[in-house]
Amino acid sequence: MGLEERVDTRNKRGKFNQTSTICKHAFSDLTHIAPLVFIYLLKACYFNGTYKATKKFRVLQEQVHLVLRNDPQPGPATFVIQCLYVLPIFDLYSEGFSHLIISALRRFLKMETSMWDSLEAKDLASQLFIDIVGGSVNHDERIVEKILEAFDIQLANIDKVMCLSAKNDCRFDTAKKFVEQYIFGLIESQSYMTAVTLLEHFSIRQSGQSFLLSMIESKQLKAADKWATFMGKPMLCVLVQEYFDRNMLKNAYEIIQKNNLRHEFPSVYHKYKESSLKKLAEKGCWDVAEARTNSNRQLLEYLVYLAMEAGYSEKVDELLPEASLLHSRFLHLSELVVEGIVWVDEVNALHNATSHIEGCKVVGLDCEWKPNYVKGSKPNKVSIMQIASDKMVVIFDLIKLFNDIPDVLNDSLTRILQSPRILKLGYNFQCDMKQLAHSYEELECFKHYEMLLDIQNVFKEPRGGLSGLAKKILGVGLNKTRRNSNWEQRPLTQNQLEYAALDAAVLIHIFRHSVVILRLLKGRGMENLSGNPALFPTWTTSRSPRRAVKRSHQTLKRRRISNLVSCVVLLPSPQH
Repeated sequence: MGLEERVDTRNKRGKFNQTSTICKHAFSDLTHIAPLVFIYLLKACYFNGTYKATKKFRVLQEQVHLVLRNDPQPGPATFVIQCLYVLPIFDLYSEGFSHLIISALRRFLKMETSMWDSLEAKDLASQLFIDIVGGSVNHDERIVEKILEAFDIQLANIDKVMCLSAKNDCRFDTAKKFVEQYIFGLIESQSYMTAVTLLEHFSIRQSGQSFLLSMIESKQLKAADKWATFMGKPMLCVLVQEYFDRNMLKNAYEIIQKNNLRHEFPSVYHKYKESSLKKLAEKGCWDVAEARTNSNRQLLEYLVYLAMEAGYSEKVDELLPEASLLHSRFLHLSELVVEGIVWVDEVNALHNATSHIEGCKVVGLDCEWKPNYVKGSKPNKVSIMQIASDKMVVIFDLIKLFNDIPDVLNDSLTRILQSPRILKLGYNFQCDMKQLAHSYEELECFKHYEMLLDIQNVFKEPRGGLSGLAKKILGVGLNKTRRNSNWEQRPLTQNQLEYAALDAAVLIHIFRHSVVILRLLKGRGMENLSGNPALFPTWTTSRSPRRAVKRSHQTLKRRRISNLVSCVVLLPSPQH
């Protein structure tokens, strides 16, 4: 009942190689061939063939694809389902042959526009799915996926079969609960990819963020990506943020690129680009790094900074022919009339700085920490906190102060951050809040905030970050090339100090300019700030920093820029 085909192959020199053979059954007429006999003959062909396993699989798949035209009874699709019922008795060959005949059927279905046994096959395939889930037929979960896809089995098909077998009224919920229970078992066994495939196939959207986090923690990132894509943009944004928080910048970048989320995560996008440039610079691949910037000004400026740090003056001259070009287009600390920068790393300086800040009505806040480019590792501790007043910028060395005088530090910052008399301005400060809470869990000062206004949520500037907002309001942007420098080195360079101070000081000037403009536009009396508590909700991070930040972020995001008018009472009249 079989025949042996001889195949001669030539090598590149035209000489014949050793002859290989594979035993293939003609299967010229399947009218009276039972599924069990068919599988037995298939096994014999595979066992007696002399090709390597992969080659034999492909040849047999082609043969099965062809013989499905030879009148298998009661029809090709139904015949394949019957074969799948008997395959588990073939033990080691079961999974491989199941893949083989299902893939052959899918090829066959692409060629055939109509199938006379399609409805019967779909019902039988639905019953097979029920039997596999119920444990009466033993098939691997990957075979279950292929059966569902090949026969396009939906909940309605499963429900129909369940109703017929139970001889009662059809209830769609019955099939859904049955499938959900099976998927829940897959999730418990951490078979996340199969679970996601089934959830997507049956359009079940009950699982949420905790499911996504479980997949990430189990390193099943393809399943996480697939699930987030199925759930839509909100879940994709959660996935990007999780990757970013875990320093998995490449994964975050790929999701951003694939799903066009660059405007939602401009800082993540640029941080990945900058980390790539840094790695290339460390390897000495400066020309490749320059090409990777794609003439993006911000990335070119960062590359200039890397060249400066490396002492590669020739590259600096090449990238910036005019040395003054870099400085002329950015805002400088001296332009903000800041008298100086105060470095605080011991108890007396801490007391003096606290007293000065408590006498201010408006201050700007910012933090810096050393970037960590190691995939999956924890972010570094927040290194410094900058608090700017009209006259000076105080930079707290949090690492040293926490190690030396944690109680004094906690008391001082509590008096500042939780004071209802000081308006505190930040930009995207929910990120800093989260980082502070994780870095210094022992301190109470970072678990509760009063009178905190996030400028980003007021202006809703979609592009350019703080630099873009400064350019829009003040007419000139900020130099952000030192953002990813080593903030744990001591002492910090003068450039680092000025960069850190500027980020905090510019917030006050953006705020003041906006208030002046709105005062001129409104031309009417202002409400007392204390009468508008909704503008400055209490920020709490004591129980769950993530949820608290999210709630506060959503609250502030709803405020329009006109709400800034209610803050004018805090400010002295502008001097002309």
